[in-house]
Amino acid sequence: MSQSLPRPRRRPAALRSASGDVPRQAKALGRLAGGAVGRVTGTVVTATTTATAAATDVVGGAAKALATPTGLLGAAVEAAWLTTHLALYPWGLVGRHGRDSQLEYRVEHLPPTQRGLVISDVEAAGTPILLVHGMVDNRSIFTLLRLGLRRRGFGRVVSMNYSPFTADVRVAAAQLAEEVEALVAETGYERIHVVGHSMGGLIARYYVTRLGGDARVHTLVTLGTPHQGTYTAYGWHNQLTRQLRPHSGLMRELDQPVPQCRTRFVVYWSDLDQMVFPQRNAALEHPDLSVRNIDLHGVGHMSLPIIGSVVHGISSTLAHLDSEGHTVTPGVTVLPRRARATS
Repeated sequence: MSQSLPRPRRRPAALRSASGDVPRQAKALGRLAGGAVGRVTGTVVTATTTATAAATDVVGGAAKALATPTGLLGAAVEAAWLTTHLALYPWGLVGRHGRDSQLEYRVEHLPPTQRGLVISDVEAAGTPILLVHGMVDNRSIFTLLRLGLRRRGFGRVVSMNYSPFTADVRVAAAQLAEEVEALVAETGYERIHVVGHSMGGLIARYYVTRLGGDARVHTLVTLGTPHQGTYTAYGWHNQLTRQLRPHSGLMRELDQPVPQCRTRFVVYWSDLDQMVFPQRNAALEHPDLSVRNIDLHGVGHMSLPIIGSVVHGISSTLAHLDSEGHTVTPGVTVLPRRARATS
């Protein structure tokens, strides 16, 4: 008698369905994961491509500026002035408490076109102008600007030095506040003008907008100041350069509201500025500030304080202002070039 073998038990339908779907589910998950990875990779590639394109546009724009006759001339002026500035640098360290001041009421030595400002408006001519240099620099960067302003009739042009080892814009701004208060007490003028080059403009902006300096500063002129940060600050890693990077804590603080700020801003930036990258970051955009942005073509970073159009523009802006910051007089006359003596 033969004995039949027991039939194998059949698995429940639910288990059969689950086990049978495992390969299909694995394939589906694989397709889903692959699609997600593809989308993420595509997003990264797109972002990288966009950033690369933006950087290429900025570099390309600077290259185009340099390739023009004005750009080539600007590069030559930049190199020549940099050499001269390095020679003058040690002299910029000399001065009582890092400051130099000269008050002149004489007018007989001025040409007729420059006497007008002193004679017609003594207050405008006597309002102190404080010059603030940039990072690892000193007041020698303003040698020509200081002379230019004095030739145009401004009698008190003061420049200050702060330590080249300054590691915090906020600390330098507090030092600037002390300097301004000392200048106000010395001269009797309750409000002054400030001109800041490079980081000096950022220090002055922090003082005006975050430390209440708008009560003392009538007009702030900035030259090549990284108002929106600069990517060149990534080339060196310390506390100060971290503050100068785009979207840093300092930049976010400066972007905060400053309602009823009394100071007027005049901002110069150039498409050939080799220290602010991208160059457009030297422009100032803030909804609460009265700002006039002036873009220049073919002017290097170090040359901004010596260019004739900049010196004349600053002079015109500071020629005469009412209490609300509006220009009352049309400005000053452009200084004519001296004719060369012929033998």
